[in-house]
Amino acid sequence: MTLLGNSDLDITRLGFGTWAIGGPGWVSGWGDQDDDDSVRAIHRALEHGMNWIDTAAVYGLGRAERVVRRALDEWSAARPYVFTKCGLEWDANGDVRRNISRDRIRRECEDSLRRLNVDVIDLYQIHWPTNGPGEIEEAWETMESLRTEGKVRWIGVSNFDARQLERAHAIAPVTSLQPPYSLLRRGIEEEVLPWCAEHGVGVIVYAPMYSGLLTGAMTRERAASLPADDWRSRNREFQEPLLSRNLELVERLREAGEPLGRSPGEMAIAWTLRRPEVTAAIVGGRNAGQVDGIVGALEVPAMDWSELERLESPD
Repeated sequence: MTLLGNSDLDITRLGFGTWAIGGPGWVSGWGDQDDDDSVRAIHRALEHGMNWIDTAAVYGLGRAERVVRRALDEWSAARPYVFTKCGLEWDANGDVRRNISRDRIRRECEDSLRRLNVDVIDLYQIHWPTNGPGEIEEAWETMESLRTEGKVRWIGVSNFDARQLERAHAIAPVTSLQPPYSLLRRGIEEEVLPWCAEHGVGVIVYAPMYSGLLTGAMTRERAASLPADDWRSRNREFQEPLLSRNLELVERLREAGEPLGRSPGEMAIAWTLRRPEVTAAIVGGRNAGQVDGIVGALEVPAMDWSELERLESPD
């Protein structure tokens, strides 16, 4: 385990992410999802030793937070840390827009506390930035106020670039950044990771398996049959001409992992953890079996990844 940024949160290098278990009904949904399977997946992650869960108000338009609450209500062992995010609002059609105004953040915090049935949120994060004059500054002042009031313990951001991080950090310390990072998405390496290292900001990366594409379970046929309410059906990485290149990368991951007894997904996660600036990775699973298939990422030894990296996608 390792401390997250400037916090006292001693976290495992893998944490359970709940984006996929939010289910359908919103623009970034993953299609139908059974809540019983979701609860079992969370419990399996905790059984494997993960000690934190990352969720967001917008996942399933509140559904994922309610599922996390149910999973914790039915969990009798040590309580994991709970991280959630704010700053996205939605309409009756499930369309989502960014809103990091003071009133929105405060309202979302109260809603998340209620849905999760907790007295305090361990890590509260702005989900996406906006770039209007003074918007990041107002949002971060609000986040710091929530911290000093005791509604949240630590505050972080997600999807911020180095300049946006600098704007927030000038007001109050940023505990953590949650960026996308995978073999197919490496844009944070040039500026963001060095900035975080210099300023002592923890980094918990999301989508290390590119939302299932690098697990080894995604095939050309499965990609073609993704339902319309699964956002991946509209993502270019799951479509030709990029799909063939990505499936070739999966085979290279499989070849690298076979001598180690590790799956392509585990190898993809381990690749993100090779960076010293990366504190931990968020991994998801829609059922307990999927969780079982990714926890071995922590057992991948240090290795030379150069042969895999030559197949990378420009970010």
